[in-house]
Amino acid sequence: MADRPVSRVVVARHGEALYESELLSDAGGWLSPLGREQAAGLGELLAAEVITRVWTSDMSRAVQTGEIVAARLGVDVVVRTGVREFGVGAAAGTTGVPDPFAETFAAWVSGDLAARIPGGESGDEVVARWSGVLEAIADEHEGESALLVSHGGVMSMVLPLLATNLDPGHARDRPIPNCGHAVLERGAAGWVVRSWLGDRLDP
Repeated sequence: MADRPVSRVVVARHGEALYESELLSDAGGWLSPLGREQAAGLGELLAAEVITRVWTSDMSRAVQTGEIVAARLGVDVVVRTGVREFGVGAAAGTTGVPDPFAETFAAWVSGDLAARIPGGESGDEVVARWSGVLEAIADEHEGESALLVSHGGVMSMVLPLLATNLDPGHARDRPIPNCGHAVLERGAAGWVVRSWLGDRLDP
């Protein structure tokens, strides 16, 4: 493990999306014109990163973002279900007001990963599926850089829990905007976030 090459993974949120309905669902949505501009901008920003592959969740707003970035970088795209947004559970078909996830999300950030979205996933289940894909990406890209396009809620919850240098509530003060990104590196000591929304962080 001590001699394992560092894997560098840029984790980005998808671009601004439009949806068929304003009601909550697990549907994928699609990029708005602004979202396409944001994705193109992300591709330009990452041109100096030497990204070797783009990975995305299977939700269409993430896939479309990844395809736009990959076209700019000249690399291929791989889709993985495990890094999709956490499911809405029993809140499907509601307006989402008040926020039906606030209590569960607060419990997750406080360390209670057994807490479950009614009719949906527990924190343990979300972390397991999302981190499993991240580890697989890191294994495949040892000594390289890759891009993972995912979703704001799951990124805000999981990344601070995985990183050795972030407080679990880090994203509360630094929420991730559309096409905002964090740079992670996995080395012998585990995962470290090198930058969050462009600001460098201490290991």
